[in-house]
Parts: sequence; C-alpha cells; structure tokens
Amino acid sequence: MAKQTNRECGLAARADSDEEVMSTPPFDPVAYKETTRGQWQETAAAWHRWGSTLESWLGEATELMLDLAGVVEGARVLDVAAGAGGQTIAAARRVGDRGAVLATDISSNILEHAAREARTAGLSNVATRTMDGENLELEDESFDAVVSRVGLIYFPDRQRALGEMRRALRDGGRVSSIVYSTPERNPFFSIPVSVIRRVAELAAPAPGMPGPFSLGQPGALANAYRSVGLRGIEVQTVEAPLRFATAAECVRFERESFGALHAMLGGVSEQAREEAWAEIEEELGQFEGPDGFVGPCELIVGAATR
Repeated sequence: MAKQTNRECGLAARADSDEEVMSTPPFDPVAYKETTRGQWQETAAAWHRWGSTLESWLGEATELMLDLAGVVEGARVLDVAAGAGGQTIAAARRVGDRGAVLATDISSNILEHAAREARTAGLSNVATRTMDGENLELEDESFDAVVSRVGLIYFPDRQRALGEMRRALRDGGRVSSIVYSTPERNPFFSIPVSVIRRVAELAAPAPGMPGPFSLGQPGALANAYRSVGLRGIEVQTVEAPLRFATAAECVRFERESFGALHAMLGGVSEQAREEAWAEIEEELGQFEGPDGFVGPCELIVGAATR
C-alpha cells in the first residue's frame, strides 16, 4: 500500500507543480450547470449500462446512507441528483406501498432510465422529475428523508442545495449523502483526474468549488451540514474498492460513463486524448493482482437531522 500511496502522491505533486503556472479562469456557475447537464444527457445510457457494476461498488455505502436517513416502511423520500436510480430503487423497496420516492436530477435522459428501472422492478411508488437540486420546486416539509449519492460534491452552490434539502424535510427528518474522501484514498479516480489535468493544462478547482473530492477532507461534510442549521450529525467511512478483471476494464468504465473526464479532455486533440487514456491505464495497472483489478476507493457517508 505504501508503494501505491507514494506513486499517487508523485502524480499529485507533478500535477500540482504544473498547475502552479496555470491561471484559473473565473468560475461561471451557470455555464458549469449547463456543461454538467450536457455531460449527463450524453452519458446517461452508458451510466445505465454499467448499473450492475455501480450497485456492486456502491451497494454497501448506499444501504448505510438509507439506514442513516431513517428510510423505513411508509417513509416519503426525496432523492437529489438521482442519476440512473440504483439508490432510488433501494429506497423504494424499503418504503413499500405505503411510502413514496421522488427521484430528481438535472438530466432528463438519465431519469428516464431510473423510471424504466422502477417499472421493470414492479415498483409503483417511484416518481421522477427533472429538477435543479439548488432550486427544488417542492413544498416545504414534504419529505421524511432526503438522500444524495455522490451528487452533493458537484453542486456549485452547495450551501443553497443543502438549504433546499433542509427546507424539503419535515422537522426531525434526516438528510444523508455519500461523497468521496481524499484523492489519496481514491486513486482509481484521482489518477485519471491528475493525468487529464496535466495533459489538458487544467488547474485544480479552487477551494470551495465543485469537484469529486470537494467534501473529502475530515470534517468537511459535517461543516457543510452545520452551515445550514442541520444537527445530530453522524459521519462514517466505507471502504468501497472498485473491482474489475483488469485495469483496462476500469478505464473502459470510466471512459464511457464519467462525463466529467470527457469534458476535461474536450480541448485537446484526439491523439492527446488517446495518449492520456493509455497513460491512465498504465498507472492504474499497479492495482492489478491475483484477484484482478482492485481500485482503492474510500467513501464518506454522512447524515444530519432538521
């Protein structure tokens, strides 16, 4: 593990060194949202195709998220940034016929997959609505629980998003979310990000800006909850290694379904893109072993009460 950590730290240091000479353009939250919507509209089908991988990878953390949110039979649940809806389906099974789940996302295409999966599973207690998580068009105090699986990290105005979640909760209701911890604990993702930033000559996000590791530092998620007046905060970490037969298969998964990585490479030539993905595959090869590819991943699951 020390060798892996050192190698990743080397990559991060190299990326940081490159970034010192790069200027960071002003952040435009409106443009960011439009880009994010476009990414998910485009990659929705691929994200859905990898659904079984996503549930194997995120399943344990998802169950903990639902536990901490108090998702039980009869509950009304709001799923923010629901994606293709794996956690939506899990919540719907828990709440049963007397409960209900509303899945929301900025991408209409990806919600179509969530709705289709619910129908296929025979679940009549799931509804979907295309909606910006920072502007929830919902009545106050209308849900018992709000969940967000690997979505909160990407909101440009995180405090507003959490404030909207709090507003939608009844008194005593719980919000629960899953985020990545630090880059060093998630090299399956941080290595591709570091390589692509260097190739595309992109600076790292400024503090407070959205990004995969924006809530990964100790105390960050709890502080975000406190900033909107949530209480009874509980935070746990979950080891969630990403498993494939080979590093090449992991790269295929990320290349097909991680829209943000495509966006980062948007300004470089086709040859440079291919070279970047080849370098990523070579670097991720360090996590291949007798049991195939095991990409280290650490998730944080945190909940709080209104």
